[in-house]
Amino acid sequence: MVGESIQNIHYPPLSMTDDDLVAKYAAEALASMKMEAQKRVEEVVDLELENRLRKTSLFNLLDGDEFIPALLSRLNEVRAALDGHGGGIKLTSYSVIDGRNKTLEMVLDLTGACLSCGAAPGTLEGVKNDLESDSEISLVKFSSELLDTFDELGREFILAHGKVEFV
Repeated sequence: MVGESIQNIHYPPLSMTDDDLVAKYAAEALASMKMEAQKRVEEVVDLELENRLRKTSLFNLLDGDEFIPALLSRLNEVRAALDGHGGGIKLTSYSVIDGRNKTLEMVLDLTGACLSCGAAPGTLEGVKNDLESDSEISLVKFSSELLDTFDELGREFILAHGKVEFV
């Protein structure tokens, strides 16, 4: 090896561990799901309106007809599930928090086909995470009346695995 050029040195092939392979496939599947969700949403929404609503302060839309569409415009992949399955969200109540930055705390409910759906825990968590990532929203909770739409097993499941708060 001494005196041998670096181009002639052969290294063993790098091998992936099972965990690396699983992580790679999971990342590829997630990217594919995000692209498909975005494509589905773009097929059914007015992109110009969506962009305008996303850029408009929620405080300018409070109590108006465009408030819920503005919330929906701030959702990511979960938006495709809501739109695709005939569901939506409804504002039950809100509070304006005047701290360093003015923010909203909201209580939401699901509407339409999303009620009592087996995927509701994931939908609720997706809505909460997406909305709370907006700088104007500090907290999203859900109406406890939503729990009444589930049977006992569904309620237990959503309370144990929903990662959301009901009030």
